Amino acid sequence: MALVRWEPFKDLLSIHDRMNKLFEDAFFRAPGMEEGIAKGTWVPAVDIYETQNDIVLKAELPGLEQKDITVEVKDNILILKGERKFEKEVKEENYHRIERSYGTFQRVFTLPGTVQQDKVKAKFKDGVLEITMSKEEKAKPKMIKVEVE
Repeated sequence: MALVRWEPFKDLLSIHDRMNKLFEDAFFRAPGMEEGIAKGTWVPAVDIYETQNDIVLKAELPGLEQKDITVEVKDNILILKGERKFEKEVKEENYHRIERSYGTFQRVFTLPGTVQQDKVKAKFKDGVLEITMSKEEKAKPKMIKVEVE
């Protein structure tokens, strides 16, 4: 009888691959389509970081124009909406594969109470939307001079 070396990480990778396939089949493939053409849902990637004075959100929106994007701020909530339209230059039946996603999207972010909602600025350049949200100036500690009598 030959000894077979057990590799636990190989089993974990196998389970990981099977779980990924299960979720892909359940959520990202159209019913009845194995590898066919299906338009997927689209959620643009964002980066959010903080500087000393601002909170900055950058969203990747390739293929969109400024008119396709809406940014709303109210009640400490930032709502980013838009739509990437399917290109009608080529008939859909002539495609072999569609991997880019199209359609509408909406991202909602809760803002900290320190954001000045009336000082939110957005600019769009080269497919990247940058939203800059100014933070309120924190109250500086006030030094009180103690007088001795």
